[in-house]
Amino acid sequence: MDQRRRVPRTDTVLAAPELIAAEGRLGRAAVREAVASAQRRVRQGELGPDDVVGAAVAALPPRATSLRPVINATGVLLHTNLGRASLSAAAIDAVTAAAGAADVEFDLDRGTRARRGRGAMDALARAVPAAEDAHVVNNNAAALVLVATVLAAGREIVISRGELVEIGDGFRIPELLVSTGARLREVGTTNRTSRADYLAAVGPETGFVLKVHPSNFRVEGFTGSASVAELAGLGVPVVADIGSGLLDREPLLPDEPDAAGVLRAGADLVTASGDKLLGGPQAGLLLGRRDLVERCRRHPLARALRVDKLTLAALEATLRGPATPLAEALHADPEALEARARALAGTLAGAGLDARAVSSEATVGGGGAPGVTLPSAAVSLPERFAVPLRTGEPPVVGRIEGGRLLIDLRAVPGARDGDVAGAVLAVRD
Repeated sequence: MDQRRRVPRTDTVLAAPELIAAEGRLGRAAVREAVASAQRRVRQGELGPDDVVGAAVAALPPRATSLRPVINATGVLLHTNLGRASLSAAAIDAVTAAAGAADVEFDLDRGTRARRGRGAMDALARAVPAAEDAHVVNNNAAALVLVATVLAAGREIVISRGELVEIGDGFRIPELLVSTGARLREVGTTNRTSRADYLAAVGPETGFVLKVHPSNFRVEGFTGSASVAELAGLGVPVVADIGSGLLDREPLLPDEPDAAGVLRAGADLVTASGDKLLGGPQAGLLLGRRDLVERCRRHPLARALRVDKLTLAALEATLRGPATPLAEALHADPEALEARARALAGTLAGAGLDARAVSSEATVGGGGAPGVTLPSAAVSLPERFAVPLRTGEPPVVGRIEGGRLLIDLRAVPGARDGDVAGAVLAVRD
């Protein structure tokens, strides 16, 4: 009998325990599609009738999303294309806890409506005591748009020409601000702007003075700028966009502004990112004067920019929980990194591969701490490993340097070294 006529019935195949389990994880449509594909292969003579279940299971993705977890071995701690900060175990657990019904906007004791995300707001207040109040939106650009809309729609924003920056993917601060209906009053020059320049521009039409930290580039040489402290006495609100999400001083990054320090210097409002140096989920943080934060919170645009319960849960856990993966990578001991690189290279060389431990330099990334390098260690492999490692399971993304693939370990948790070795060995041929 022609084997192709023995194609098993769909309902029979779907009753296999492996596919019942897969259906609970991936949904019925995905499982039926995989089964239909395996049945077609039987009809075409490529597959035996008894192999349909196995082929269908093998064709199914591991999870119901096209996003794949990646091992970031690029040496860029906050790699924008790889999702920036990795969440801590505490934040991941918090997201799981909040995934179902949760008291995000409900007081369980009183049985009444409560302030949305009050736990995250309280955690922010504790983390930055210099802030009278806090609000969270979906990213830092959104925080800046909200502030500009509330304080300066139809009015002027005074900003230095040296701070009219592009923030990535073609988006520019000037265009972002003008989209709110505000007018820009540019002062100073590209390389030098003084307090006197701002003072001459401030007037009845001024909504606020904006200080933007040029987080993804540096200007050197004959330069000058006015500090937040110098601008605090101009009689109008001072808004500081610090960008990177650093809440307090970080000795390793002395030139990176922090929210607490900027507020103590006299800023009325600070905007920052949650998924950069804070090491949390994507979010825009708004910290500062209670009256200004409340105006932003009550504006209709705030509803369109608000974050969901998962972000609030992850943010609170990031603030209250243990050190984040970003903090651990930032403070990794160079000697420990070198020892890991030697051990990993030794394992691979022992399997006959051209692998060696080398010194490396990592960077913060994500628009933070431009020009700052961090001593690191890497495993150097032939460049031909780059593509198969990127497309393998798990994907390992390194960087090409000097015709070699470097697997930089500063952003790779030590517990993943075995996974890196396994990934390399799996694609060695």
